[in-house]
Amino acid sequence: MISLRQALNEKRAVFAPYVFDGLQARLAEAAGFEAIYMTGFGTAAARGMPDVGLLTQTEMVANVAVLAHAVTIPVICDADTGYGNALNVARTVREYQRAGASALHIEDQVFPKRCGFLEGKEVIPLREMVPKIRAAVDAKEGEFVIIGRTDALQPEGWDSVEARARAYHNAGADVIFVDGIKTRADLDECCRRLGDLPLLYNGTLENREQIIARGFRLIIHPGTLLIAFEGMRAAMQELHARGAMDNAPWAFAQMLELLGAPEALAFGKRYEA
Repeated sequence: MISLRQALNEKRAVFAPYVFDGLQARLAEAAGFEAIYMTGFGTAAARGMPDVGLLTQTEMVANVAVLAHAVTIPVICDADTGYGNALNVARTVREYQRAGASALHIEDQVFPKRCGFLEGKEVIPLREMVPKIRAAVDAKEGEFVIIGRTDALQPEGWDSVEARARAYHNAGADVIFVDGIKTRADLDECCRRLGDLPLLYNGTLENREQIIARGFRLIIHPGTLLIAFEGMRAAMQELHARGAMDNAPWAFAQMLELLGAPEALAFGKRYEA
């Protein structure tokens, strides 16, 4: 298994799907992904909440541990704004790393933050965000990867994005994440302005090969989150309308195998009286 740090050093692209629970994490690993992405939007949604800064650091760290214990591949994590100032950010990095994360991103939104694709975002001054990146870098241990995220595109435009991205990289961020890219024109502009930096792409504008060809080093894909929502909604509507569902007879056995039930039961038998 290649580490994220090794992939970055070798300039290899890493492609990771959104996940928010252990079952999804295991499905991703079984499908062959080299890493997974713990989505903050999905983590909040799984608790019946919108992604508007309602979850605490403790709740997010708990989900990091769930995902990291479910798989052997690296877990890239959303860490929102770092949950406070530079001191809080340092603790966030230590807690995420202790829980099993391989990387996290910290954004420059005003707290309480909101999903990166929602309107009305605000960002803190650059002079306040740079120390948070430096604190994150100082707090990490070993090969842990720090990703600096900027949400300045919508409220401040590309000049601010570029200044922030370069400042975060100069402060020690291993990767730069420009969130809120909604058009190919913006994707082009991101590559034109920042293509010399290690970049993360979050979105569905182009397929994996096209994004890799643009030079992005980390790619997180939200499609799995949307499919999970639509699939469960359709299933609930069908069950309510029909009072029955057409189950796949093999799915239960496959789930048991994926979750390691046969191994757990065999292990238990070793200790039976």
